[in-house]
Amino acid sequence: MPETTAPPARTWVWAAGALPALLLAVVVGLLTTDAAVPTLIDPGPVVRWGTPVVSGLADAAAALTVGAFALCSLVLPRPTTEATGRRRPAADAEGRAWPLAAQVGAAASVVWALAQLAYLILSFAQVAGTIGGPGFGAQLAQFITDLELGQDLAWSTGLTALVALLAVGTAGYRSAAWTGVLALVALVPLALTGHAAGAASHFLAVSSWWLHIVGICFWVGGLAVLCLVGGRLGQDLPDAAARYSQIALWAFVAVTFSGVANSWIRLSSPLELLTHPYGRLLTAKIVLTVALGAAGWWHRRATLPAIRGHIDAGGRGRGLAFWRLAGVEVVVMAAAAGFGAALGSSAPPVPQDPVSDASPTYLLSGYSVPPFPTPLTWLTETRLEPVLAFGTASAVVVYLMWVRRLRRRGDAWPASRTVAWVAGWVLFAWVTNGGPVVYGSVLFSAHMLMHMMLAMVVPIFVVIGAPVTLAVRALPRRQDGSRGPREWLLAIVHSAPARFLAHPVVAAINFAGSLIVFYYTDLFELALTTHPGHLLMVAHFTVAGYLFANALIGVDPGPSRPRYPMRLLLLLATMGFHAFFGISLISETTLLASDYFGWLGLPWDVDALADQTRGGAITWGIGELPTLALAIGVAVMWARDDTRAARRADRRADRDDDAELRAYNEMLAERARHSGGSSPPR
Repeated sequence: MPETTAPPARTWVWAAGALPALLLAVVVGLLTTDAAVPTLIDPGPVVRWGTPVVSGLADAAAALTVGAFALCSLVLPRPTTEATGRRRPAADAEGRAWPLAAQVGAAASVVWALAQLAYLILSFAQVAGTIGGPGFGAQLAQFITDLELGQDLAWSTGLTALVALLAVGTAGYRSAAWTGVLALVALVPLALTGHAAGAASHFLAVSSWWLHIVGICFWVGGLAVLCLVGGRLGQDLPDAAARYSQIALWAFVAVTFSGVANSWIRLSSPLELLTHPYGRLLTAKIVLTVALGAAGWWHRRATLPAIRGHIDAGGRGRGLAFWRLAGVEVVVMAAAAGFGAALGSSAPPVPQDPVSDASPTYLLSGYSVPPFPTPLTWLTETRLEPVLAFGTASAVVVYLMWVRRLRRRGDAWPASRTVAWVAGWVLFAWVTNGGPVVYGSVLFSAHMLMHMMLAMVVPIFVVIGAPVTLAVRALPRRQDGSRGPREWLLAIVHSAPARFLAHPVVAAINFAGSLIVFYYTDLFELALTTHPGHLLMVAHFTVAGYLFANALIGVDPGPSRPRYPMRLLLLLATMGFHAFFGISLISETTLLASDYFGWLGLPWDVDALADQTRGGAITWGIGELPTLALAIGVAVMWARDDTRAARRADRRADRDDDAELRAYNEMLAERARHSGGSSPPR
């Protein structure tokens, strides 16, 4: 290992020092906000102090788990032996850090599961006012089965246990990726418990809190694991540090954006950042976050280039500076996480109790009655969804970065595709954060308009943008055997499940058949009443629309596209089924999701069944425009394909002096001679 890139001895000491910093920050935070002061029904000091401490430990273990498997999946190369039969990485890749990172993730996942179990028990003790004693186990079982908080905590505990099982068996890139994805799913119940159900802005808090946790896990956990395995990185250090830096940048943006959204609903005034105990603790966390952002900027500006060019005499000092700065960052990150755990156990200035005397609309949808729908309110009403808003902005920014990368190296990319991509995501942002989602939560007709835009309009623009084709051209190819965005994208596109779902017939069945499955089962009401259900609905219908449109008019790799006449036939059959679904809604005499739409109590004199009929008309009528656009697209591509085929034939005829036509005439002449007829004119 080159001396210039070697980390200081005992790099793991920095990560180990993070644990005391986290615990100290939790204690300081609790003392600052008086969150550990005995209450009227006091469960005891063990519960009062133990709950936030265990929560902080669970958060730290979750961060290490996600960070470890993020490094294994996206950053570090695996050690390669001849026995594996895999392509050997480049000669300068060592791969010795990958097994240790996987072991760290496995150990952290076990700690996470145990800490989450302890947090479940302590959370119930807070509700019950005691821990242990006669009947405690039976009451705990009732808490898990009957109360929403207990159910969420039980789900989280079970999922973390499953993460631990997968983590222990992780042996390659694919298993590491699946473990990391499941770990992110296990964070969803934690986000649900981070804000009282029925309280103001519950869905905004849940979504922003999950995004916040995910960003912290990638950022804090990734750097902590990088320090833990630093002694084994060797010549992999420059690439590993640069790749982690890219992840950390996106994580920092996600943490900042979601943190602002969380603070917005918990503070009534910016002055409370200085005047309220909760605000002062939040201010301390903000200061630490800004300092960490500055440290990351310094890494990208100074220490990373120094590591890459470490041959000069000054490179050694700067290489050591990288590790020292990274170690300090881990400790500061742990302190910020400790403050976050204390904030989770403290009362903010804005009460998070369920809203009293709420309207039926609020109790069912989680939001107040919006203004009477007019063309202006459809354009001006907004409802921020942090996950979808962040994903939309990221999609546009990343695409433009790829286009810029192509142009910098002299490659062209059609401006029309860029315009289509940006337009599609702007439309998606309006549908998921604007008037359609505001009115779609209380009116069936507005919900169907939102559905049609997501499934039939937005995907057309996205497909025209050809994102997979652009990504394959713009993303760099890894040379050390590890998997980066390009490798994962191609692996997913060419995987058996993706090829199956992208098959034109399967895509058409999924596109049309999921309408029946969704709207005529409890899935519809689940998407209306739960935020995870709403996000899954948006994701499913958008992806289903993309797969169907890509099979018809796309150029991205994946599906085995049929000939153009078959594409038109498939389009007409699918759209015919879509029209049939609209007609069935028009003639339906039973209200779908009747326990929801039938009890909203809107003040506009809304006939829910008549509004459902309007929704069917929207489904039937508006679907004609995207169908026509797809049909025109198929026809244009068909004509261009025929033109290209004719040009190829002309060029081939010029090269071989029209050998194909001469051979054909000779064949006819030979047949004429055998039949006794005359030769055809030449």
